[in-house]
Amino acid sequence: MKKANWAMVSLVTVALLTLTGAALSSDDNGDRSMFSWLKQAKQGIDPLDSQLYTKECGSCHFPYQPGLLPATSWETIISNLDNHFGENAELAEDDLNTIRNFLLNKAAGRSNYGLPNKIMAAQGDRPLPLRITEMRYFLHEHSDIPKRMVQDNPKVKSFSNCDSCHQSAKQGLYDEHDVNIPGFGRQGD
Repeated sequence: MKKANWAMVSLVTVALLTLTGAALSSDDNGDRSMFSWLKQAKQGIDPLDSQLYTKECGSCHFPYQPGLLPATSWETIISNLDNHFGENAELAEDDLNTIRNFLLNKAAGRSNYGLPNKIMAAQGDRPLPLRITEMRYFLHEHSDIPKRMVQDNPKVKSFSNCDSCHQSAKQGLYDEHDVNIPGFGRQGD
């Protein structure tokens, strides 16, 4: 009888470990992972549907989808626009509140999309940075790209220029198999 119980415990343990591995697996080609299925999350990332945000923030840099950072990070950023990464990006009060609500409501951890869920799961209990490029998920996904292809590449210059390599980034598509690094061609094939 003890052997039967031990076998059942072993079988359940293996099944749980397998499901956990599937739940935490990276699925960058757009297919739902087990984690997304269990959470009933939508694929990808919440689309940019704020013309004000796109106009105000996108006039200076790529308009990052709110799901790329957690609400805590967005709140800190939006509360310090007088020194926005070395620039003054202050907004009128009404515009500030509209953009704040947009960012906080669709931030990673508050959105029911697969990519923001992965971003938050990967970050775990580590401190939440203000830069998307410092999130653990981002660092992992870009760890094998040499400096010469990005920072030393005059057509890219920085990992923060998402749409330089991710041709469909503005639509919220960050499929690693659809990366085209200027001067180096398609990646991930």
